[in-house]
Amino acid sequence: MSQGYSRREFVLRTSLAGLGLSALAWPSNSKSQAGAPESSDQLWQGFLNPPDDARIMMRWWWFGPAVTHGELEDEMRKMKEGGIGGFEIQPVYPLALDDAAQGIRNLPYLSDEFLDALRFVNDKAQELGLRLDLTLGSGWPYGGPRVPVTQAAGMLRVARVPVSDGADWVLAPSLEAGEQLLAAWAVLDERKELSGDSVYELTDLRGPRIRSAGLRDARHVLFFIASRTGMQVKRAAVGAEGFVIDHYDRAALEAYLATTGERLMQAFGSRPPYAVFSDSLEVYNSNWTRDLLSEFQRRRGYDLRPHLLALAGEAGSDTSAIRCDWGRTLSELAEERYIIPLREWAARRGTRLRSQTYGEPPVTLSSNRLVDIVEGENPDWRKFTSARWAASACHLYGKPVTSAETWTWVHSPAFRATPLDLKAEADQDFLQGVNQIVGHGWPYSPPSAGEPGWRFYAAGALNDHNPWWRVMPELALYLQRACFLLRQGKPANDVALYLANADAWARFTAQSTPSVDQTLASLLGPALIGTILDAGFNLDFIDDEAIEQIGIPYGAIVLPGVERIPLAVFRKLRDYARRGGILIATRRKPSLAPGLLEGKRETAEVQALVRELFETPTGAGIFVSDESRLGDVLASKLTPDVALSPKISDIGFIHRRLDAGELYFLANTGNRPHATRASFRVKGLSPERWDPFTGTKSALEWSVARDDRTVVPLHLEPYES
Repeated sequence: MSQGYSRREFVLRTSLAGLGLSALAWPSNSKSQAGAPESSDQLWQGFLNPPDDARIMMRWWWFGPAVTHGELEDEMRKMKEGGIGGFEIQPVYPLALDDAAQGIRNLPYLSDEFLDALRFVNDKAQELGLRLDLTLGSGWPYGGPRVPVTQAAGMLRVARVPVSDGADWVLAPSLEAGEQLLAAWAVLDERKELSGDSVYELTDLRGPRIRSAGLRDARHVLFFIASRTGMQVKRAAVGAEGFVIDHYDRAALEAYLATTGERLMQAFGSRPPYAVFSDSLEVYNSNWTRDLLSEFQRRRGYDLRPHLLALAGEAGSDTSAIRCDWGRTLSELAEERYIIPLREWAARRGTRLRSQTYGEPPVTLSSNRLVDIVEGENPDWRKFTSARWAASACHLYGKPVTSAETWTWVHSPAFRATPLDLKAEADQDFLQGVNQIVGHGWPYSPPSAGEPGWRFYAAGALNDHNPWWRVMPELALYLQRACFLLRQGKPANDVALYLANADAWARFTAQSTPSVDQTLASLLGPALIGTILDAGFNLDFIDDEAIEQIGIPYGAIVLPGVERIPLAVFRKLRDYARRGGILIATRRKPSLAPGLLEGKRETAEVQALVRELFETPTGAGIFVSDESRLGDVLASKLTPDVALSPKISDIGFIHRRLDAGELYFLANTGNRPHATRASFRVKGLSPERWDPFTGTKSALEWSVARDDRTVVPLHLEPYES
């Protein structure tokens, strides 16, 4: 009960300290690359006193924003005292009306007063040694009052208008501002596909009444309209309300940066923020832009307009191929007109682009190669998550830091989360390859708000208003040490799980969510990743762009139920298998090349490669029809990195290969204790246990198996790591 702690604080402190991380390290005396610890001794010193850039950060919500210099400085100092290394400024919705008596004044977004607050915080952050990231907008996604409807997020609207019995005309749908009628078809037989004699194209679309003799036999007409989603900025600050920009329109982005980005940068002068931030791509239903038809023609080699029915329903045998081409075009436009120019703009202003590159519009795994700091979220380590998506891209493209928005919905509602909850969720991020925590988050709260103060609607309220705040320095140091260690060396994941972007695009429709990652998650299913993990392997995702650019730096690659695969990529997979790489297809064998024209040219050769790899006695590929057997097949071809006996699905690991040895982080993610024997694929080295809570290391009981693997008995308490 020393140091003035309450009994509650003492219990929280001792409970947290009892759940320390164990880093299993096999030190050696080999030299490291320049810039990294050269020996186990240097690594140990870095572990004891990790650098500031490994500290956790916080998303700092400015409500209103109703902020004052005095409170801003006080909260920054509290962050510093709590072991937090910096913050991301996120101005959001107000929580109180202006009230002079309470000292509440909501500063309009981008006003001189708001910029003065930014300027003050930047100066103070420099003084305190805190990292400052800035969300390049208010709320999310980018947008606001200066975005005209002509530059707002676009969508393809399909209007279904009934035809009166026997009528030879139909009323054209009403067009809103910024809309354009593209094409229309009368549907003659609703029981058939939207092709052949079941549909009839209307060629004269002039006037409020559209006439055609063919309409007498129609049930309804499908009108295709280039439209706008109408989406407004979510959780906008005062004065930041308005349309979300069209992320497929470079002119829309440049106009936004000119009116919002440049105005924000005025507050920073010659000392720009460490990074500017692009939050979740949640531009709902955004699947069109003003010049999509011409861009589609240029990129895919044919006119999309006569094939628009394929985006509304089944329209013959080419339906999926056309959708695939449409989705691919959207992904390319999002990269070229949003991600690339945004990063270029940041670079010209002396800062970096930190981005959550997933969601809508349909960016791909390899789109992350185009940003400086890759960020994900979601701790569900045994399923498809954007955290593993981000970490995989970093591993593939040589980016040493993987950032994660952490604790977004931890033990909701606000103030229910304990230090144990925070540790346990962060551990699950670490298991996926994350090594930079951005806490979600820190709610700005003025003295007049009292206790427990203001809080954001989504879960975490991780500031000094929390009753366990006094243990934050120890939790933060634990996380800092873990992040430091997990940045060392190289990732050592064995299995690449192939993401079939083409299969995701082929499932896009005008009515569905145009998201590559969300569609892939449903295609992979809930059990596949767990099957690989339970077999003793960790994994990364990989996609076509990565295979084309850097190859397949893994011992095995799995094609999970893939239907479409580019011929050039399939040839690289064949060559990989011929060189001894383990190539496994599950559930089904690939059968198509993606896209309409490409598919017609190359599908026959894709099918020939399938026969060569999977259907001949000398084929180098392996086909596993029952995906539940995948783990056994992998373990028969590749030695598991960590084999547990008995197997325990709650226990996960991540492995980093160091020049100074081998590093494993293991965590029990469940609420029951587990005892097991872990066989590590490490030979000729002796293990040590490093504890980031206490800053101590100790020897371990261990033995050598018949195959020379190192066997360590483990006992992990609930949520112990």
